[in-house]
Amino acid sequence: MSDTNLTTRSSNQRRQWLIGVVLLVAIIALIWWFWPAKPAAKGGGGRFGDMGPVPVRVATVEQGDYPVELKALGTVTAYNTVNVKSQVDGQLVKLLFSDGQKVKQGDVLAVIDPRSYEVALQQAQGAQQENQALLKNAQIDLSRYTGLYAEDSIAKQTLDTQQALVNQYRGTLKTNQAAVAQAKLDLSFTQVRAPISGRLGLRQVDVGNLITSGDTTPIVVITETTPIAVVFTLPEGDLPAVLKPYRAGQQLMVEAWDRSEKTLLAEGKLESLDNLIDTTTGTVKLKARFTNADEMLFPNQFVNVRLRVDTRKQATLIPAAALQFGSKGPFVYVVDGEDKIQIRPVQEGPSNGEITLIESGVKAGERLVVEGTDRLREGNVVEVISDDPQAAAAQPKADVPRNKARRDGEERGNRQKKDA
Repeated sequence: MSDTNLTTRSSNQRRQWLIGVVLLVAIIALIWWFWPAKPAAKGGGGRFGDMGPVPVRVATVEQGDYPVELKALGTVTAYNTVNVKSQVDGQLVKLLFSDGQKVKQGDVLAVIDPRSYEVALQQAQGAQQENQALLKNAQIDLSRYTGLYAEDSIAKQTLDTQQALVNQYRGTLKTNQAAVAQAKLDLSFTQVRAPISGRLGLRQVDVGNLITSGDTTPIVVITETTPIAVVFTLPEGDLPAVLKPYRAGQQLMVEAWDRSEKTLLAEGKLESLDNLIDTTTGTVKLKARFTNADEMLFPNQFVNVRLRVDTRKQATLIPAAALQFGSKGPFVYVVDGEDKIQIRPVQEGPSNGEITLIESGVKAGERLVVEGTDRLREGNVVEVISDDPQAAAAQPKADVPRNKARRDGEERGNRQKKDA
């Protein structure tokens, strides 16, 4: 039993000794890493003077107009969608359209067999002519009876009876006229016309099928594509930024981008806002109107929406990759005239993922590090690499380019760092 205790005690002592060695190595490594760098001969910037300048890529702070945009996901929605159905029963004898064709209001799309409706119209017209003749004869008799009554040759009752007969024929003739109008209307319905202008979908029925007015399946669907709307939602916190210019009468520009945000599909204007906030999501619906002349927007298509609520004139702009984050807030690495690093705290503004607006902290013309920030400390001397064509891509543009592909170094440039 005592041998077992001695073995256990010896094992614990070895384990504690190993842990102590590991901790000692870790402490030495941390001291080496955080030890202030000594300037090397001729202005070197390595640690303890044994390393050369740190290679970095830089971008220049610029000034330009910056559009402040709110981003959201939207759904393309047609203003009008119509299921085209027949209003009369009969056999479908003609289809006068092609799938996907663009049509105008009133164009004939299909023809129902009209023969039975032509016969019904003839019957109604025949009954109308018959009653017109009876009415004319009754009116002649009434005129004759009126003269005889004036001569006191017939009784008043005979004249009244004839007057009632004339009124009866007039009423019958009104019914006949309505029957003729209904027959003409039914006959016109045998030509199925487009109720709106738009683009057709795929046909749902074939020639020869029996069509009824109660069919649930339409002949074809027409969707109005020009103009078209995009419905999207914004958090209620963004609502004040929209309401102020909207209620002031400004037309706010809206852009619709594809899923990857690489292709601009269409530009439009904000048309309306919903009258309430959805309490379950804390968002409000907005609708934008697009002319969609090239029909790049399709109903039910999902798009990325950018709503421009303001444009900051002559703002201070830097690449998003230059902005760093530390325990004391955002900062940038500024390269001075002697290629030395200055850590400069800044106040960041809105960003589109590629360009960031800076409220204060830097000024136009200063150089900021966008790549190679991993080893930088205050006072380091750096070597600016400018012979790479990609260096030009890091420069912010005055008109703020659209969301392009992210640079490879953006992820490294935006990682969390400790403030030196």
